[in-house]
Order: sequence, then structure tokens, then C-alpha cells
Amino acid sequence: MNALEWRAVIGLGLVYALRMVGMFMVLPVFAIYARDLPGGATPWQIGLAIGAYGLAQALLQVPLGLLSDRIGRKPVIFIGMAIFAFGSVVAGWAQTIEMITLGRLLQGAGAVSSAVAALLADVTRDQVRTTAMAILGAGMGLAFILAIVAGPIVAGWIGVHGIFYLTAGLALLTLPVVAFGVPTPDLQAAPAGGFSEVLRNPVLLRLNAGIFLLHALMTALFTAAPLAIEATLGLSSEQHWRVYLPILLLSILPVFPLIRSAERGGHAGLVFRGAVALLGASMLLAGLGHTQSALLLASLLVFFIGFNYLEGALPSMISRRAPAARRGAALGVYATSQFLGASAGGALGGFTQSHFGLGGAFIACALLPMIWLLIPAGASFEKLAAPAALKTNS
Repeated sequence: MNALEWRAVIGLGLVYALRMVGMFMVLPVFAIYARDLPGGATPWQIGLAIGAYGLAQALLQVPLGLLSDRIGRKPVIFIGMAIFAFGSVVAGWAQTIEMITLGRLLQGAGAVSSAVAALLADVTRDQVRTTAMAILGAGMGLAFILAIVAGPIVAGWIGVHGIFYLTAGLALLTLPVVAFGVPTPDLQAAPAGGFSEVLRNPVLLRLNAGIFLLHALMTALFTAAPLAIEATLGLSSEQHWRVYLPILLLSILPVFPLIRSAERGGHAGLVFRGAVALLGASMLLAGLGHTQSALLLASLLVFFIGFNYLEGALPSMISRRAPAARRGAALGVYATSQFLGASAGGALGGFTQSHFGLGGAFIACALLPMIWLLIPAGASFEKLAAPAALKTNS
């Protein structure tokens, strides 16, 4: 990557990290905090408050992605981050679960993921875009682990309401980063009918189905993996970072050689298909061997190798296959599919685990990549993964 592209990756990586660290830190401590609010909170209310963020994100990614095609990426990011910060303040100030839920909805209304991904796509070349997206994905994964570890510690210092206020402050820090640290691309005219064009595109639909299945798998996995770690490795939830952190770091090492092989060696379809197959193999291994420490750890490592590659490859493919004037809309549909997949995966994981135990939940997870491998019936993985962009009349 050249200097301009590195500026974009570092700047937008900071936007993702500063925005998400606060969001992640609250997760391990929120349920107990909400339960002890004045008047208390039922498990249903707590779950609604946690899920409100994802619901708002799913509903607003497409509208804000379309808006970014019209007025530019940076104005949408500024507006979205300001709304996110305001929602964080509302949640921090709230004394009831209903007001916290409102704050979480406002946080989710700052749905800038599609605009951020489109901005990165605008300022990176096709041949380095997957690497850039993978760096962002790896940074988010590391931010998740560090935030989960730090959450209980920071809550002990400033309380959960303090974490919400800290989240607002970190969100506002992203504004000068975007304004001065990230290059500003030229705004291309976006003629009417962009959203319908994106929805009618069969290649984009297949890729969106892929991200739906990928995040359904990830969420379903995390309904079972923590329990397996606790039962097999004897680690309490506060110690699970000892598993996730080294596995995440190790899983990143083969990802960039895979990207180079795919992009420069002409093996994009093979690597893409292999990464999907790795997901299925890892879940089969977990289903059969989750009671054995070595097999459980191996399954998680294999899963994250495939996941980290695909998490970078899919948005890169979307951005290359969508016409430049439609990138915001295309990545908005992509982000919506991502959040909907996460929601569906949670339901799948909970249902299969309650009826078939941990092994059954892992086996159900293995079915999702198998379905994914069957989706491109009318187009090979080589065509889906190829770097050529679709033509546009704009």
C-alpha cells in the first residue's frame, strides 16, 4: 500500500477502534448493572437493551449508505458519530432500563459502518483493498478482546455509567481523525435508482448472503464456545481472554499470505472457497472434540483463520463489484445483512444448544458454511472473487 492508503487504513482503523472499544467494554458488566438499577430490570428488558443497538444498526445502514453516495462519506460519518456520542450520554445519564434502551437505540442510529467501508474503498486500489479491509477486521477483533478484558476493570473505577460517558468521549475523538487524518475522495454523481440496482445484482446478493451466514456462524459459535471453554479448560469467564487473545493473534499470521496468494497469484476463488471450507471443518472438529482441550483450541484457531480472511475479503469484493457511485448503498446492504445474520445466529445457537447440547450447537454451526458453498450455483467462486468491477452507466 502507498502512503495515502496507509493514512486511510490507520485513520479509519482508529475510528473503528475508538467507537467500538467503549461498546465492547460494557458487554461483560451490563447485565449485572441493569439488574441493580432502581426498580430493577427483567432478563427480557436487559436483552432488549443489549439488542436495541443492533436493531437500529440493521435498519439504518442502508439509508445512511445511500446518503453517503449523495452527500459524501465524511459528512455522514460526522453526523453518525455525533448521534452515537449523544446516545452514549443518554445511556450514561439514564436511571431506568427504558432510558438506557433509548440510549442504545440512539447509539445504533449512528450507523456509519457502510460509510466508513465505502470511504476506505474509495481511497484504496483494487489490488490492496482486501489487505486494507483485513487490517481493519483484525484491529476490530483485537479491540474486542482488549475491551472485554478491560470492561470489568474500568467499570470498577468509573462504573458502567462512566463507561457510557467514556464511549461518548472516544466517539467524539474520531471526528478530527476523519477530518484531518483520512484522505477525502472526489464525490461521484449518484443517479436515481441506485438501491434497486444494488438489490437486483445477483453477484452482490450472493456476497450479501455470504456475510449473513458468516456472522450467523460467529454469533452462534459464541453461544456455545464460552461454555465449552469453561467446561473443558476450567476457566471462568473473566479468564477467557487467555484463550481468545493468543488464538486471535496466531490466526492473523496466515491471513495476509493468503491474501497475497489470492490477489497476486490468481488463486482468489480457491482461497475463498478454502476459507469457507475451513469454517465448516473447524465447527465439525469442535462438535466432535469440544470435550478435549487440544481439539477445542485447534477448532477455534482454524475458525478464526477462515473468519479473519473472509471478514476482509467480503467487503472488498462488494466494493469492487458495486459501481463506484453505488458503493455506499451496496455496503449498506452488506452491513444490514451482517447485523441480521448476527441476530439469526444467536437464535440458532440458543435453540440448538437447548435441544442438542454443545456438540449439537457446533454441528449446526458447521451446516452454515456447507450452505454457503452451495449458494453460487450460477456463478463460480472464481467469478465472485475475481477483482474485476461491474460496469456502470454512471
